[in-house]
Amino acid sequence: MSAWLLENLACPRTGEPLTCSGDVLRAPSGAEYPVVEGVPVLLRDDVPQTIGLAQASLTAAREAQAGRRPDDWFLATVGVSDEERSIAQRLRGENGTVVDPVVAVLISATNGILYRDLIGKVTEFPMPELRLPQGEGRRLLDIGCSWGRWSVAAARKGYRPIGLDPSLGAVLAAKRMCARLGVQADFVVGDARFLPFQRGAFDNVFSYSVVQHFSKADARRTLGEVARVLRPGGECLIQMPNAFGVRSLQHQLRRGFHEGRDFEVRYWRPAELVQAFTQAVGPAELSVDCYFGLGLQAADAPLMGPWRQRLIALSEWLRKGAEACPPLRHLADSVYLRAKRS
Repeated sequence: MSAWLLENLACPRTGEPLTCSGDVLRAPSGAEYPVVEGVPVLLRDDVPQTIGLAQASLTAAREAQAGRRPDDWFLATVGVSDEERSIAQRLRGENGTVVDPVVAVLISATNGILYRDLIGKVTEFPMPELRLPQGEGRRLLDIGCSWGRWSVAAARKGYRPIGLDPSLGAVLAAKRMCARLGVQADFVVGDARFLPFQRGAFDNVFSYSVVQHFSKADARRTLGEVARVLRPGGECLIQMPNAFGVRSLQHQLRRGFHEGRDFEVRYWRPAELVQAFTQAVGPAELSVDCYFGLGLQAADAPLMGPWRQRLIALSEWLRKGAEACPPLRHLADSVYLRAKRS
C-alpha cells in the first residue's frame, strides 16, 4: 500500500481517515477493516451488496486475517464455475505467459459474451485504448477494475491508477498482473456506492462495464460518490448501455423489457444518461464506445476469429462515423459519458 493511498483512504461508513496497524485499518469511530496481501478490504457489512462476490470477499478477508485462508487465489470471491476453477488450476503450472490463470478464466465475465470461446486460452492480452488525454501523473480511480485491464491501460498512458473492485480474488489477480508487467498501481476492495476515499482525491474517475449493472438508484448514488472524490475541474469517463442500441433492444425484448434484477444490465436512454451525469457531477456529453454489444474493443481483434474481427471493424467504422454524424451515437449499444466536476 503506497503512502498516497493510505493518506487518501477513508472509512466507507463515516468518511473518517484511517490508520494502519499490521493487517488492520482503523477509523477513529472504532470501525476496523482487514488488509490482505497489502490490499485494503473496505466493504461495508451493514448494507445490501450489489453482487454476491462482495459478501464472499468480506468473509474470505476475515478468514485470511484469522489464519484460515481458503486457497491461494481466493477463487470463491471471483465467481468462477467448477469448470473454470479446474482450468485455472491447470494453467497454474504453466510458465511464460503474461496472463494470470485467474485472468484467463475471468475474461468472458469482464469482457462480454463474444469472449466466451477465449476462456482459459489467452496467452497475451492487448490493452484497450483509454479515451482520455495523456495522464502526466494524474491520479485516476478505476471503478470496478476486476483484474486490472483498464488500470494497466491508464498507467501506460501516464496516469497513476487506483483500482477498486468488490472481488478480492480479482483485485489480487490485478496486483499480480501489474507486478509481472512492471506497472505501478494500487488496488482496493470496495463498493462503488460508498467509495472509501477522501473528498477530492482524484483528478479522473473511469469505469467500464460496471455501473450498467446497478439499479438506477444505486447508479445515481455512485455518480454522487464520483463527484465527491473528484477534485474541482476533474473529469469522469464512464461506460454505460444505450437502450436504443440494436443488440440492447434484442436483450431487452428477450427479457420482456423489465427494468432488470440483481446484476442484470439496466438500459438507459441517452437523454436520461446525460441528465443523470449532469445533475450528479457536472456538464456531461455522450460519445460512442461500440456497436453490436457491450465491450467490443479494437485492440482485441487479433484474438478473435474472422467474423468477429469483421464485426469489430464495422463497429469501429460506425464509431468514427458518429463523430461526423452525431445522430449515429443514439444507435450505439455502448456509450461513454464524460462529465466535468463543477
